[in-house]
Amino acid sequence: MNFGSTFDLPALNSNLSKLQKQSSAEAFWNDSATAQKVLKKISIIDKEINLWESAQSNRDDAETHLELLDEEDAIDSAHLKEAEDELARFTKTIDDLELRLMLSGEDDDKDAILQIHPGAGGTESQDWTDMLYRMYIRWVEQQQFSYDVIDFQPGEEAGIKDVTIEVKGESAYGLLKAEMGVHRLVRISPFDASNRRHTSFASVFVYPSVDDDIEIEVSSDDLKIDTYRASGAGGQHVNKTESAVRITHIPTGTVAQCQNERSQHKNKANALKILKARLYKLKQEEQAEARKDLEDQKMDIGWGSQIRSYVFHPYTMVKDHRTKVEIGDAKRVMDGDLNGFMRAYLLQKAGKSIVSEEG
Repeated sequence: MNFGSTFDLPALNSNLSKLQKQSSAEAFWNDSATAQKVLKKISIIDKEINLWESAQSNRDDAETHLELLDEEDAIDSAHLKEAEDELARFTKTIDDLELRLMLSGEDDDKDAILQIHPGAGGTESQDWTDMLYRMYIRWVEQQQFSYDVIDFQPGEEAGIKDVTIEVKGESAYGLLKAEMGVHRLVRISPFDASNRRHTSFASVFVYPSVDDDIEIEVSSDDLKIDTYRASGAGGQHVNKTESAVRITHIPTGTVAQCQNERSQHKNKANALKILKARLYKLKQEEQAEARKDLEDQKMDIGWGSQIRSYVFHPYTMVKDHRTKVEIGDAKRVMDGDLNGFMRAYLLQKAGKSIVSEEG
C-alpha cells in the first residue's frame, strides 16, 4: 500500500519547499504577522508529511514481521509481539491522520477562547464549573498547548462564577469546538450535610481566537465601556483601583469583561479581544442560519439539552449524548482525557457533512 499515491505527498513536499524558501528570504520578518503564519503552515505541513511517512513505515514493518511469522513452523512470540506493536503504532498514526483531515474547517487551525459559566444552583454549579476548568487545563497540558487566563471570577463560597481562557495550540479551536454546550454532573454533594444526590449544570462556549488580520468592524460609538473594582484572586490592588473592564456592544447586546490583569489598559485589550471573538462567532452563526444549519448548534448550547453527562453516583460514567460514546472511568475524563469524545464528535460531524453534500 503506497500512501503517497493515495495522499499527494509530492504536492505536500512541494508546498513545504516553497514555504521554506519564502521563510529564508531576506525581508521575511518585515511583516511579523505574515511571517508567523508562514511558519505555522510550515509546521503543520511538516507534521503531516511525517505522519504519512510514519504510517507507511509502520505498515511495512508490521508486514515484514507477519511474513516472518508465516514462514516459521511455530509462532515466534517475539515476532508476534513486534508485529502487534507495529500494528498498534500504525493504527494510532492513521487515527492522527484521520483527525487532521477532519480539522479542515475555516477556523479549525485557530487558537480558541473558552468560557465556562455555572448554571442555576449557586455553589453546586460554581463548584462544577471549577471542576470543568481543571479538566480543560489538564487537557491543554496533555496536548502540550499553552493557555492564558483572561478572566476569572471566583465563587463566594467555593468554585467559579465565570472563567475565560485563551488556549493556544495547533487546531485548538477545531478540537475544543466539540465541547461547546451544556455539561451535566450527577453526584453526592460535598455541600449537602444530608449527603443527597445533586444534579448541576455548566455551559461551555468556544470561540475561534480572532487574528489581527480578520476584519471585525467595531465602532467606538457602538461600545459602552464600564470600569469597576475587581474582586477575588490577584492581589490587594484589585480592591483599590477600578482596573476591571466590561465592554458592551450596544447593537447586539454582546458583553465581554476582564479583571485578571493589574492594568486597566490590559484588561480593556483582553475584553475587546473576547468581544471581537464573540462578534466573529455571531457573524458565522448568522451565515449558517442563512444556510439553514444553525438549528443544530442552538440545540447543542441550549439549557436543558446537555451534550454530556458526568455521573459520579450511584455509578461512575461519562456519556456524550450526541455521539453515544461512554467512558466508565470518570476520573480519567476529569483528568483531561477528552480526545475520544472530541474525535467521535468530529467523525459524526464529518459524516453528516458528507451525507448533506451527497443529498
